[in-house]
Amino acid sequence: MSFTHVLDEYFQHRAAQDLFSGAVLITQGASQVYAGAYGYASRAWRVPNTLDTRFDTASITKLFTAIATLQLINQGLLAFETPVVERLGPEGTRVAKDITVFHLLTHTSGIGDDADEEAGERYEDLWKAKPNYSVIETRDFLAQCVNKPANFPPGGGCRYCNCGYILLGLLIESISGTTYRDYVCAHVFAEAGMTASGFFRLDRVNHNVAEGCDPIRDAAGAIVGWKKNIYSFPPIGSPDAGAYATVADLDRFLRAVRACELLSPELTRAFLSPQVVHSTRDTWTEMYGYGLRFYVDRAGKVYCYEKEGVNVGASGIISHFPDQDVTVTLLSNMEDGVWDPAWNKIHELVVGGQLTS
Repeated sequence: MSFTHVLDEYFQHRAAQDLFSGAVLITQGASQVYAGAYGYASRAWRVPNTLDTRFDTASITKLFTAIATLQLINQGLLAFETPVVERLGPEGTRVAKDITVFHLLTHTSGIGDDADEEAGERYEDLWKAKPNYSVIETRDFLAQCVNKPANFPPGGGCRYCNCGYILLGLLIESISGTTYRDYVCAHVFAEAGMTASGFFRLDRVNHNVAEGCDPIRDAAGAIVGWKKNIYSFPPIGSPDAGAYATVADLDRFLRAVRACELLSPELTRAFLSPQVVHSTRDTWTEMYGYGLRFYVDRAGKVYCYEKEGVNVGASGIISHFPDQDVTVTLLSNMEDGVWDPAWNKIHELVVGGQLTS
């Protein structure tokens, strides 16, 4: 049975069980190996997902923020060593004065996050006491993090931090003189040829945009209904999450980065290189770069690099395997859509050498 047939059959089965809704794209070099769309962009109206459907990329958005930041470094308008507080001026807060752009990019700033995901906090819980529609502009996020106690001194650890990327977004706005979203649309999406990507409000009608939905289950695990995600995060994307893209646009983005179309060769190499250790396992080390997460073996070789994202009604991942020159992109309008076992199935086929069989 061919690779494409195995995958299509697998995702058709998952979608029929209401366990996956989204799109999948696998490329090798410049060639498309597999593409498929499953489930519903709108469950209420039974509108199917297609390869043209635009999905909430959740925290994959941080890659666009990282590239925008590196572009400003490329132009000499910013530096990795730039002190953030000195440049932005959130004085009288708990944001340490010696935090730099490098710390924010690599999750080593130590600042307290609005929702500490590594501690098991859920982002949707932020909006139980605060209306999500009150947080629209990048500066609106500051009150959620700048007075929280630090987890460690700058550079003293590595802990995933959404609000570090909010501060990067504010830097982009301060230097460019435009909004974060306008800058990314003009200098990242447009330059990468991501013609279908953008920031779309949840309270507006948008063409080819998937609605985020998760199943409501009874005590026995049976699905008894579906819940939309319209109250689970702000109504429009921000520097840490919420940009929308198709799977083809995400693949195009990484291809443009690797071709040095968005950054100089020097900064492209830096973006595609691990920078700090996050955790160490038996056979590999997990490291962070400037937005990307790297898996490095004991010999120091990068086995895979990727960026994932998850929120209520949204999940996604883009991964690149250098040895095989394979890029895998999955986007789903379900919180659990792209994780195990879906990702494990693709990983097993790609790494197992079954890609062209």
